[in-house]
Amino acid sequence: MSWKETYKSRITTAEKAIKAIKDNDYVVFSETAGIPQLIAKTLADHREDYHNVHIYHMLTLGDAPYLKPECYGHFHHITNFVGGNSRQALLDQKADFIPCYFKDVPAMLGEAFPVDVAVVSVSNPDNEGYCSFGVSCDYAKAATQKAKTVIAEINEMTPHTFGVQNKIHVSEIDHIVPCAYNLPEIPNPTIGEVEKNIGKHCASLIKDGATLQLGIGAIPDAVLLFLGDKRDLGIHTEMFSDGVVDLVEEGVINNAKKTLHRGKLVSTFIMGTRKVYNFIDNNPNVCLYPVDYVNDPWVIGQNDNMVSINSCIEVDLMGQVASETLGLKQFSGTGGQVDFVRGAALSKGGISIMAMPSTAAKGKASRIVPLLTEGAAVTTPRNDVDYIVTEYGIAKMKGKTLRERAQNLIAIAHPDFRAGLEEAFETRFGTK
Repeated sequence: MSWKETYKSRITTAEKAIKAIKDNDYVVFSETAGIPQLIAKTLADHREDYHNVHIYHMLTLGDAPYLKPECYGHFHHITNFVGGNSRQALLDQKADFIPCYFKDVPAMLGEAFPVDVAVVSVSNPDNEGYCSFGVSCDYAKAATQKAKTVIAEINEMTPHTFGVQNKIHVSEIDHIVPCAYNLPEIPNPTIGEVEKNIGKHCASLIKDGATLQLGIGAIPDAVLLFLGDKRDLGIHTEMFSDGVVDLVEEGVINNAKKTLHRGKLVSTFIMGTRKVYNFIDNNPNVCLYPVDYVNDPWVIGQNDNMVSINSCIEVDLMGQVASETLGLKQFSGTGGQVDFVRGAALSKGGISIMAMPSTAAKGKASRIVPLLTEGAAVTTPRNDVDYIVTEYGIAKMKGKTLRERAQNLIAIAHPDFRAGLEEAFETRFGTK
């Protein structure tokens, strides 16, 4: 049987496909903009047919109707990264959180989290019958390999992307649901003066020929704004968005000096607007790989002059970084932050940067604090932290004593909070 015949024989509707999911099953969804929107909605619409179905995914865009209160008891979310549409379920104690580095998720699937059914969103098949995982490669391949049953939405609007292991043959899919809907988008953030100043400071640490890891949001986009005078930059990152496209088109990012995957932008998922989705579609210079490769510190470290830029919630005077909790409240997750901090440390000439505004709560709270908020999880330990950046400057951490760290951090704190931090310094270390 040809792959086209196999394809036709496995076409079904979302309503029929979800019948493969049973009570108490463990189901894995692909994530971010690659969330299988049609299956997710259909499950929520038929929630009364299900009891205690465990659904794993990380960050997802869209409404996530199966996480709404009316679905409690029918579907139980388990994750290692909390987003805006899953935070309430966790607060209501109707979802559970697994502390886990992003790079370790593929190994976790099938072990700590069994996989009865994998539900993924993929591109149209190529001439040989292979669909790409589109915008969400990360753990999707591992999920489909370990699942007893695979359901795939083949979305005409999903970009076809390249990369080793970033594909699945139609013969590996049990239920094919053809569809056509626009991928969810994240609008470009507003970049204010604070973000611009942070961007300038970060850009000053980036040399020509560096390879970058960037996230999404106002600060990463602000960094990109100030890289126009750099040359031969490269990308090896867990994700990138619209801002990278502009620098590629300007010739600033050309990946010419990368020491691993020269000439290629390497990522594990993509999230942004239609602009970046169009850019990656059938673009041979963009390669998506599974996250246990992209985020492996040993792999990251093979890029000379690797620069990792991440954000955080608060930093204490020792340099401990909390990036995922607000006290006892789980706000997001570890993600790939530590993966890339440690990867940059293994890189020849590599550095890592934690970039954040100096204040939170509309200026009412300092993000640089004497002690982390009670109950906060330490995401990046003080031994790993290299640079901390706010709009007020750059604080070097690595190789500095505790006293020097505290002094450097106070110098880049918001002026309104420096006196209080000085008092905490004197209590701990005595006078300067």
